[in-house]
Amino acid sequence: MALPFFNKKTVSKDETGAIALPENLPQHVGFIMDGNGRWATKRGMPTKFGHREGAKNFKDLSLYCRDIGLRMPLLCFSTENWKRPQDEVDAIMDLFWDYLCDADQYLERRVRMVFVGDRSRLQDRLQKRMAELEHDSKDFEKMNLILAINYGGRDEIKHATQEIAKEVQTGVLSPESITEQTIADHLYTAGLPDVDLLIRPSGELRLSNYLIWQCAYAEYYFTNVLWPDFHANELNKALADYAQRGRRFGGI
Repeated sequence: MALPFFNKKTVSKDETGAIALPENLPQHVGFIMDGNGRWATKRGMPTKFGHREGAKNFKDLSLYCRDIGLRMPLLCFSTENWKRPQDEVDAIMDLFWDYLCDADQYLERRVRMVFVGDRSRLQDRLQKRMAELEHDSKDFEKMNLILAINYGGRDEIKHATQEIAKEVQTGVLSPESITEQTIADHLYTAGLPDVDLLIRPSGELRLSNYLIWQCAYAEYYFTNVLWPDFHANELNKALADYAQRGRRFGGI
């Protein structure tokens, strides 16, 4: 099925034919990095090869986002992904470890790294390295690179609700004092802005339990392009499409 991604008549290109960046850029762009397995299958390669190529694209695209002034979260591994074959899960975790070991390039560019999700199921070495990177980058403000690992939107809200219930139980909060901000302050993304634009490659048209609270007023962009092929020019198309939309947040 062909998707109406953007209005080609109103998208400008530079002298090389690349999609030009619009002036009205979103601040926080969320990505669901989907299609790695299908990308590999189309080429007769094992699924883990697709994940490796997707990880390479993730590095390139995240640094491009930093250079053009975007602040971004990305979905790396969801709570549902544990259901995949064990060798695929192991390959993804090994890639994640390699990525964490090679993350100094973000620190050099003053990128703040934030990891959201339930870390309790992750290997000790992953948890230790994630904490180190968060600590070392906590004062950086050039970009928030938010990676969701063992993350699920419903699980996040459940966790926030449990924390709020504990505060009610101990008398720190009263039920009447609970507001939307109270909930937001107990999410994994506490203190970070909501998503302005959510992008999902691969042709799937669903949110897949990703940042369901934070995407309440996000604009959505879907494309058939698989994640390993979703390079800077594809992102520019999504940004050009976003710039043409009117965000009223329920108003007129």
